[in-house]
Amino acid sequence: MIIRKIAGCESHAEEYGESGSPVVLLHGWGCRGALMKSAAEALAGTHRVLAVDFPGFGDSGMPPEPWGVPEYAAWLKEMIREAGFEGCAAVGHSFGCRVAAWAASEWPELFTKLVFTGAAGIRKEPDEAAKKRSAEYRKKRDFLRKIEQVGFLKGIGERAEERLREKYGSADYNALSPEMRQTFVKVVNLDLRDRYPGIKAPTLLIWGDADTETPLWMGQEMEKLIPDAGLVILEGGSHFAYLEQAARFNTIVTHFLSEEE
Repeated sequence: MIIRKIAGCESHAEEYGESGSPVVLLHGWGCRGALMKSAAEALAGTHRVLAVDFPGFGDSGMPPEPWGVPEYAAWLKEMIREAGFEGCAAVGHSFGCRVAAWAASEWPELFTKLVFTGAAGIRKEPDEAAKKRSAEYRKKRDFLRKIEQVGFLKGIGERAEERLREKYGSADYNALSPEMRQTFVKVVNLDLRDRYPGIKAPTLLIWGDADTETPLWMGQEMEKLIPDAGLVILEGGSHFAYLEQAARFNTIVTHFLSEEE
């Protein structure tokens, strides 16, 4: 289904199930709501489920300007209201957990329960190699931008800077349009450690112990910071453990959401 424009962009979501308490599914960066279809179908027998496409992904339109986590959280709040899913639980993966964490700490009444899997939100300190690489990139970029100020060299400088970004940027960054690159930088540079203590909803953290994108120590840190949180570890699971071990993941989530408050 297409829900009318929300926060200035066409916003898409799919509904599953016809009765029961509402649950919203929040996909990770570079993904779309359909990737969480197995969870949606597992929950649809006992819940109304809404699998969203965040702006900039799936079938939703682009944000009207570069967004950060707060803007995505405000969009999510409005999406929930427009879809009639007030008082819902949320199941998020990676980036979706960033948005849910901000929204849950900003509007405690928004969610009844939270499930985070492979949650992003804690910024890793760069190691020395990463710092050196970043310094090299900035030095070369600044030189190229000086070249771009020379009229007849402008096109050469712009093309060289794009190649420089391809060399030094992450795969996620390079795959994005220029507009979404600005959004990406705003999103990944925000550390949510100060937000987790403000989450009031009971929170279940489900983590693959072989996750290299958001390592297990991040889940352990979130368990300490979120007042009512518990951690379940999926042995051998990667950042996409919710797909690799879908049957186990869906059983755990269904049981958690079915428990009495």
